[in-house]
Amino acid sequence: MAKPAPKNHIETRQKAVIYCRVSSVRQKVDGSGLASQEHRCREYAESKGYDVAAVFPDDVTGGGDFMKRPGMVALLSFIDAQPSDNFIIIFDDLKRFARDTVFHIKLRQEFQSRGAKVECLNFRFEDTPEGRFSETIVAAQGELEREQNKRQTVQKMRARLEKGYWVFCAPMGLRYEKVAGHGKLLVRKEPIASIIQEAMKGFASGRFETQVEVKRFLEAQPTFPKDYANGEIRAQKVTDILTNPLYGGCLERPNWDVSLRRAQHEGLVSFETFERIQERRAGKAKAPARKDLNADFPLRGFVRCGDCGNPMTACWSKGSTKRYPYYLCDTRGCPSSRKSVRRDAIEGDFESILKSLQPTRGLMAVARAMIHDAWHLRHKAVEDQNEAARIEIKAAEKKIARVVDRLISSDSASVIAVCEREIEKLERKKIVLEEQAASARLQKQAPTEFIELALEFLANPWNIWKNGGLAVRRTVLRLVFSEPLEWVRKEGYRTAKTTFPFNALAEISGQNGDMVRSRRLELPRVLPHSDLNAARLPIPPRPHCLGLVGGL
Repeated sequence: MAKPAPKNHIETRQKAVIYCRVSSVRQKVDGSGLASQEHRCREYAESKGYDVAAVFPDDVTGGGDFMKRPGMVALLSFIDAQPSDNFIIIFDDLKRFARDTVFHIKLRQEFQSRGAKVECLNFRFEDTPEGRFSETIVAAQGELEREQNKRQTVQKMRARLEKGYWVFCAPMGLRYEKVAGHGKLLVRKEPIASIIQEAMKGFASGRFETQVEVKRFLEAQPTFPKDYANGEIRAQKVTDILTNPLYGGCLERPNWDVSLRRAQHEGLVSFETFERIQERRAGKAKAPARKDLNADFPLRGFVRCGDCGNPMTACWSKGSTKRYPYYLCDTRGCPSSRKSVRRDAIEGDFESILKSLQPTRGLMAVARAMIHDAWHLRHKAVEDQNEAARIEIKAAEKKIARVVDRLISSDSASVIAVCEREIEKLERKKIVLEEQAASARLQKQAPTEFIELALEFLANPWNIWKNGGLAVRRTVLRLVFSEPLEWVRKEGYRTAKTTFPFNALAEISGQNGDMVRSRRLELPRVLPHSDLNAARLPIPPRPHCLGLVGGL
């Protein structure tokens, strides 16, 4: 007969911990896998009389190292903190344990070294040769299923990539949307898409000289995501944006042997613009624009000293009662070094130059006729370019075929590498040519909005300068002047070198001189509407007229 336990004896239950795992964060958020696993394991522990001390969930794949699973690391640390307790580790299925034979065995050894035992709801562990063999077979089967699933998934993803569909995370400014006939397709995500588009076009056109200027532009946009609390973004993010072919309507995945190709989604910029960006990035590096450019001194860095030719700086000088703005040359050894010039003088004379570029009504009639003529010339040029592009596409395809034949017949690693680079180069060229050939043709009649926009700028650049912010003013400087202005002390500005449209109008007006005059560009008389044909006579040669439209 068994001896009864003392009345003050408290029965201690076996301590256990539960381990649950799903294969992704999405399953954790959208599904109920973790909750159902925990429920089943708790019922099992209750039926066995175990006291559940803790639950450790994971949401990572089962194929990797178990020491990279946060939940498993926490479980092992929990057992190590209580070495005197021999825990039972409960899990729902053997696949939740590990789907890799090597890591399965290592994890079993980790538990054994800590005196912990494992129990599974769907598998019975036996410490016998037959039991260990069965356990290894089941673990190997799980690994096989995982590898097969991985292979099938990769094959499907590669197939979609080859058809022009991006299958990975959507980049900034784009998002996935179900589109009939395509499945999930990348589409624009506003307003970030428009911001990135403006940044890329600005860098391609030279509006932003360096990536640093692109970075500052993005940081100035309130809706663009920032990386740091102070409102800055990482420089690497700018590089990632400018070098991502998805924004150019193409895709590639070299490590999956998917070469560059046209994507199914519409890019934020044309691939031709994307290639121009890459050429600019690979070209000669330029010094970034000054970070201290501000609305107080819009001409800082653009006006140069007439004695040394270096850009003039600017500053506020503190007087007895208030502060005064000055421009000055800060170059050592220059005769004008540290000799301040009042801001009113520098900027006042500059505004006089802009006012002097305002043509008369008659001259604007000439400009309107020039733009129409230039538009018709551009229309003819576009048709010729499209035909030339189609011819070049056929030539590129023939050359690609020849290079591929050479690649197949060669056993030399160096020759193969050269052929692969040549094929990639030709494919990129072919994409640009196809884009040019497929681009919308210019309409024969110039659109009114284009004409009015160009004329508005030509008619009064000073008015745009006066009413625009700092970014608009910097754009006016680039559109009006082909070179920075030079300021000579006690004399003023030297002759300004303007861009072609203003040069053409100045030639028509017959104005010339060594120093800039403040009077307006005038025709000898205001031309009536009936004399418009006569006004067309002094128009410069046609190639220059084409440049007028391109420049504006």
